[in-house]
Amino acid sequence: MTALHSTLPEWRELVAQAATMREAHLRDLVDADGRRFEHLHVEYADWLLDLSRQRITRDTLAALCALARAVGLAARVEAMFRGDPINVTEGRAVLHTALRSTFAGTVAVQHEVLAARQRIEAFVAAVRDGRERGATGKPLRQIVNIGIGGSDLGPLLVAEALRHEWSGGLTPHFVSNVDRTQLLDLTRALDPAETLFVVCSKTFTTQETQANAHAARAWITGALGAEAPGAHFVAVSTNAAAMDAFGLRPDRRFPMWDWVGGRYSVWSAVGLVAELAIGSDRFGEFLRGASEIDAHFLNTPFEQNLPVLMGLIGVWNRTFLGLPTLAVLPYEQRLARLPAYLQQLEMESNGKSVTLAGARVDYATAPVVWGEPGSNAQHSFFQMLHQGSATAALDFIAPLRGAWGGTEAQDLALQNCFAQLQAFAFGMTREEAETEMRTAGLPGPDVARLAPHRTYEGNRPSSLLLYPRTTARTLGQLLALYEHSVFVQGTVWGINSFDQFGVELGKKLASAITISGAHRPSGPGAAGIAALIDYVVKHR
Repeated sequence: MTALHSTLPEWRELVAQAATMREAHLRDLVDADGRRFEHLHVEYADWLLDLSRQRITRDTLAALCALARAVGLAARVEAMFRGDPINVTEGRAVLHTALRSTFAGTVAVQHEVLAARQRIEAFVAAVRDGRERGATGKPLRQIVNIGIGGSDLGPLLVAEALRHEWSGGLTPHFVSNVDRTQLLDLTRALDPAETLFVVCSKTFTTQETQANAHAARAWITGALGAEAPGAHFVAVSTNAAAMDAFGLRPDRRFPMWDWVGGRYSVWSAVGLVAELAIGSDRFGEFLRGASEIDAHFLNTPFEQNLPVLMGLIGVWNRTFLGLPTLAVLPYEQRLARLPAYLQQLEMESNGKSVTLAGARVDYATAPVVWGEPGSNAQHSFFQMLHQGSATAALDFIAPLRGAWGGTEAQDLALQNCFAQLQAFAFGMTREEAETEMRTAGLPGPDVARLAPHRTYEGNRPSSLLLYPRTTARTLGQLLALYEHSVFVQGTVWGINSFDQFGVELGKKLASAITISGAHRPSGPGAAGIAALIDYVVKHR
């Protein structure tokens, strides 16, 4: 069996550096290098990545890049772009990059992608200009995406992030949760005659999506007649038989491929609801932005490569410094759904504990990813981040201009962002807190009593990404940056970032349970589940 990456000398060098860095404070690191920002930031096109508040030195970055070379990162990147079956547990290629970059995948794959793009763009144009209409002849103006996981989080993020670029009078909506609340809220407010449902499900068997899709079809049928669903539903799937059974017309089906994982699929027809809202020209800019990062990732030396450096810093913080969580903090309300999107991208991809060869790892892999827009977060969980007993890694993300192009309000957001960067990194010593209180005129006893409460340890490591403004192009760049950084981490850890067997067990067990009691559970803990079912039936 292949040896774990932790046996490499480059790995052991980082273990030794981490032992030193755990005892170092960012105040000392800054004092030791007066040109720290110059040495620890990278620019690419309109992007800035500032790593100067990470608990690293230039030697750390060099050692991380050496580890990336030792584990064959460059060769693995090339294999992904070629379309080699690097998803070894499922025997599949990994080619979400082919959805946006003509230099990814084979000629045959590129022909498939182009044919799908042409069909999508034709359909989007027909809906937006009113040639595609509902069963009663009304234009389709309310677009409801039914999906879950990657079939919801990606298109929802894109639609919300680019709300200022919606056009054509179409409004996107999203239904994912199986409890039916989202769908019922919508059906009480929307006109069925002008509502189009987009059902996204690779297998067309996902329980939550199927339940919501059938309920939506019943709503359309009840309001508009038995033949109406043909004009009010489209699907993104690979399962032709299931789409036949649902009653979807052949011209209302768009493809997915087994070489695109769900959490990497927003670039495909899974993004249809967002493309309908912003138009194909803008969606094309979204794809072009991601393609620019693909080229940068593929062709740039590690030391200047943004996704490589982001991924290596993620490995450093999680594996070598032992930081359990990553807080994602966008200072941009348009990116409110980014933390949720990255939760799936990072934790479903790298939430693994065995290597590609099946060996149990002896090091920590994916962090818990969480977060909120920075301004809101300052007034909720930043207290814990500043003075709590656990230390989190932090990703700050901020545009230079607001989504509408202005600077006044964004200046205030940037002021707060930069202040928090400083506070997390350098904190406030007890002596500084006492001096501040004495200067403010507090009596000596109060100074002594309050000093422990007003001390900030600092030394909380953070990265900062700055970019011009949230547009379709920059959003595509941002998502591609994180996709590739996740791939870098998976490669360094020696795990498969492209399967997700961990989501299957709960689904399988759920299919064997009925609340009505028609089927009694079996296996370990069956009596406890049976008792819960009895409680529900008795008290409902």
